[in-house]
Amino acid sequence: MLTSLGIDVPTAVLLCLALALALSFEFVNGFHDTANAVATVIYTHTLKPAQAVVWSGCWNLIGVLTSSGAVAFGIVALLPVELVINVGSGAGFAMVFALLVSAIVWNLGTWYLGLPASSSHTLIGSIVGVGLMNSLLSPDSAFGDGVNWTKVADTVKALVLSPLIGFVFAALLLLLAKALLRRPELYKAPEGNAPPPIWIRSLLVLTCTGVSFAHGSNDGQKGMGLIVLILVGIVPAAFALNMSASADSLQQLSSAAVVFSQSLQPQPAATAGASDADTAHRQLTLYLRTGHISDTTMPALALANQRVVGGLEDVKDLSSVPAMQRRSLRLDIYLVSETLARLIKAKQLPATLDARAAGSYQKSLKALTNYIPLWVKVAVALALGLGTMIGWKRIVVTVGEKIGKAHLTYAQGACAELVAFGTIEAADILGLPVSTTHVLSSGIAGTMVANGSGIQKETVRNIILAWVLTLPVCVLLGAALFAAGLFFVLRVAGVP
Repeated sequence: MLTSLGIDVPTAVLLCLALALALSFEFVNGFHDTANAVATVIYTHTLKPAQAVVWSGCWNLIGVLTSSGAVAFGIVALLPVELVINVGSGAGFAMVFALLVSAIVWNLGTWYLGLPASSSHTLIGSIVGVGLMNSLLSPDSAFGDGVNWTKVADTVKALVLSPLIGFVFAALLLLLAKALLRRPELYKAPEGNAPPPIWIRSLLVLTCTGVSFAHGSNDGQKGMGLIVLILVGIVPAAFALNMSASADSLQQLSSAAVVFSQSLQPQPAATAGASDADTAHRQLTLYLRTGHISDTTMPALALANQRVVGGLEDVKDLSSVPAMQRRSLRLDIYLVSETLARLIKAKQLPATLDARAAGSYQKSLKALTNYIPLWVKVAVALALGLGTMIGWKRIVVTVGEKIGKAHLTYAQGACAELVAFGTIEAADILGLPVSTTHVLSSGIAGTMVANGSGIQKETVRNIILAWVLTLPVCVLLGAALFAAGLFFVLRVAGVP
């Protein structure tokens, strides 16, 4: 079996360790974020804990299975491009382990303290730390080169704005509910272990279902992107390209590659310093790292695209492409796709090229490399569910009793979860990672303010402190672990 995958026993052990770490991140993510989805139904005694966790887990799975993958590869886009394309190298291994270990350590620490910290903040902070340390250790890079600051800025905006949206809209929704739904039992806090009336139970189960689905479709993708990256780096023969691509789609992509190559023909590839593949790859990597276009960028793009044309010529089934060639074909496709995406977004595409046709071609290329195997989605969903089963209690108590000065009412829980569902789904459509924890906790705080209950300053201060500290601490953790990992794999283990 290992022979068919093109790996030996030591590499298989490394693969299993990397996958175990990635799934551990999602398992710990279940402590934090998925626990928020079941907090209201457990706290209000709408469902028993075991029932709530199983129900939420099923809808997490459905959310993960129906997810587009946009968030998953949005996370990958934050990583330094030279490490992404060489993830099977020693530096690539160091990157993956640094990201996951730093995220797991911080998530476990904040969970132990019962603080609803964000797994999204944690992972993104670690990614930035790795990127900064990579630029610091690279002799030909300025500090900060290689970090996709545009994507980081978009992600941070989403992470900052989503809690504000949760707070404001949950408060407004509660006020609207009070004006329209004059049912006193809806605005009571749970009494003893008695479940609420059946119609309130149905409402809370519905909102829990929505948040669980949205959480799976957004948060579940973060680990999936890293798992696919690990698989591509270690087992490129099986995972470098989407092997299920149809003959028709491959033929259409091949034709589009030829057309685009013809539109690039005026570029003097052989005389502009991009006359061989390695040089072209370095030029495109440099452009993706810095965003500065040079005289050699377009010739390099022309040569890389010409290699895509050659690699797809007369190919009707990707399994017919020799295993050793799939990784190099993926590299060319990835560099052409990412370069085109950046040229279009930065409005740097030459006037001789049709922006609409280039954009359509870029999306077709992306579909061949940005895919997530079904078993990866199932494994991530199971890890999330198992994490929720073990770690839900600390977060449920914080959400139900320690944010507001009064205990959570049925209406407050429903309003916060409805707003969380809508916010996360909107972010999923836009391909932006947001924190279920932040949105729901802020929503509950908003309903407490709207209800006149007030909020517990100490708990809210601790939560905000955890939010504020997460990014800088994880940047430092990611950077330190990446440097330590590089030292180990390059100097101790001798991995090139």
